Amino acid sequence: MSAEGSVPEVSIRDESIRLGQFLKLANLIDSGAEAKGVIADGEVSVNGEVEARRGRQLRDGDVVEIGGVAARVRSEQG
Repeated sequence: MSAEGSVPEVSIRDESIRLGQFLKLANLIDSGAEAKGVIADGEVSVNGEVEARRGRQLRDGDVVEIGGVAARVRSEQG
């Protein structure tokens, strides 16, 4: 995986966000339907672990990766 400083940060307004919503917000996927598919297929990892729950709550600092592209959650609440 990339060095910690090179992962782009994506700001969220609240303290947490669902995985499916974050994938779309970070432009890692195009639609909610696509999120469901890539998560079900085991293509998404959170903090280095494959995540199968679309509703997983992400918090500040979590790193989401799909297809070798990563994004870090940055909460404006923190």
